[in-house]
Amino acid sequence: MIASALKVEFGSTRNGTKMIMKWTGVSDRTAKNWLNGTNAPSGVHLILLARESNAVLKAMMLMAERPEMSLGASLLSLRRVLGETIAALDQMM
Repeated sequence: MIASALKVEFGSTRNGTKMIMKWTGVSDRTAKNWLNGTNAPSGVHLILLARESNAVLKAMMLMAERPEMSLGASLLSLRRVLGETIAALDQMM
């Protein structure tokens, strides 16, 4: 579920591994394993990912069977996307 959340966060961008490395301090190989779902982050690394990624935070709330808490993460993601969209529109004008 965390690998899926990371894929949602980064889509098809190639910098996903680098961002995960930056957020958590793990190696390139570890970040790739998390993205591929080969291994999953645990403990402090999961917390570090959730701090930066709304998709990971939402996945954690759903795994904890707290769907009502995942709504907040969804709203934060929506706010980020709307902000990016507004910035892109401003550049076009």
